[in-house]
Amino acid sequence: MEAIVATLRKSFNSNVTRSYEWRKTQLQSLQRFIDENKKELCEAVRQDLNKHEHETITMELGVITNSITYALKNLHHWMQPQKVNPIIQARALYSFYMQAEPLGVVLIIGAWNYPLQLTLVPLVGALASGNCVVLKPSELAVKTADLMEKLWPKYFDANLVSLVNGGIPETTDLLKQRFDHIFYTGNTAVGKIVMQAAANFMTPVTLECGGKSPLFIDDGADLNVTARRLIWGRMANAGQTCVAPDYVLCSKETQEQIKPYIEKCLKEFFGDSPKESNSFGRIINDRHFQRLIGLIDKSKVAFGGDSDQNERYIAPTVMFDVKPEDKVMQDEIFGPILPFVVVKDHHEAIQFINSREKPLALYVFTKNNSVYDDFANLTSSGSMALNECILQIAFECVPFGGVGASGLGRYHGKYSFDTFSHNKSILKSSLSGDFLMAFRYPPYSDTKTSRAILASSETSWNCNIL
Repeated sequence: MEAIVATLRKSFNSNVTRSYEWRKTQLQSLQRFIDENKKELCEAVRQDLNKHEHETITMELGVITNSITYALKNLHHWMQPQKVNPIIQARALYSFYMQAEPLGVVLIIGAWNYPLQLTLVPLVGALASGNCVVLKPSELAVKTADLMEKLWPKYFDANLVSLVNGGIPETTDLLKQRFDHIFYTGNTAVGKIVMQAAANFMTPVTLECGGKSPLFIDDGADLNVTARRLIWGRMANAGQTCVAPDYVLCSKETQEQIKPYIEKCLKEFFGDSPKESNSFGRIINDRHFQRLIGLIDKSKVAFGGDSDQNERYIAPTVMFDVKPEDKVMQDEIFGPILPFVVVKDHHEAIQFINSREKPLALYVFTKNNSVYDDFANLTSSGSMALNECILQIAFECVPFGGVGASGLGRYHGKYSFDTFSHNKSILKSSLSGDFLMAFRYPPYSDTKTSRAILASSETSWNCNIL
């Protein structure tokens, strides 16, 4: 690992990655990697997660392509120095700029639940910003990681963009190296390990860690639409989605009223036997399967609850009348289990949410604008959606990231470019007109001090970004 990083740093110091043409070429190579291997990539993800091709194309490959397209369209503009305009009096002396420069050699550690999207979308930002990269796909998505390792040399120079396949030993060795940024997607426990390792070199980190994302259903919401979007958002990828609604808050009445709509959705989406459906995934490994089985309280199961360890299959499971102290409410579920917790009203729901760690996402289904406003203004979450699930992360024009325990930093679109760049401030001054700032030079006097105080307090030193 030391040799790999040393090679990448030597390449970066050659300045080859700084040009617009190099960055553009790398992004185009990444798009060719997707286009030329679509079937193989879909099959690898299917073998890892039993994910239907439709989900892989729309929720992985399509997201990556969208990210690449957006970056290519805007890259030249992003790379330009950004002029900051001082008020009139200062213009005679100075001009100010912000220049985005690449950080250097960065490490991206991907996740297994969306093994392509969560590995390659951060890579788009790193390449657009002109960095050399160590890319570490998750070893838990074995088939996908192995295929990426096999295909990678055809599209990227390992001296500039190196893919490292392996498990905990390889990742541990990587974290012993000095990087200029580390981007990690996964759980909070490992996120803390990454952050501790980065601290040895004062390396900045981006941590996308997840958490228990709540969904509130207001009395009077359209329960047919709510149920469809809720069940899709929870059960896509067998519930193994970081921004999936983790639990539902609603009144007792709404819980009972939505029950037939949930039953209808489950049957429509996955048939009478979800185990036989080609549209329903599997749990990534036995350890996670056993963990999830331990969260199901049979006495509270309204739908589902059955499983098959040989196939790592857990049926889409909905639990009603779950209590805050129940095991399923302690940590992020990350599986096809959806608990309902009864609250009196949206005020109690907000109190419940605020009593816990800040979630990665928060969802509100309501027709009442004042209810939405209360959630928007009185809660904190990485992102929020009104009457929708998951889709807020699909747009490059807004940032994606957590807050508090759910993560640190943000990316997507220009925010990815900024994450992997250093915005260097630049002041340009003329060698003439030095008398205008002569008060800064010794020997000091009361007159010079008065002039310095006046200069520092004048609004003429304020700057506006053009």
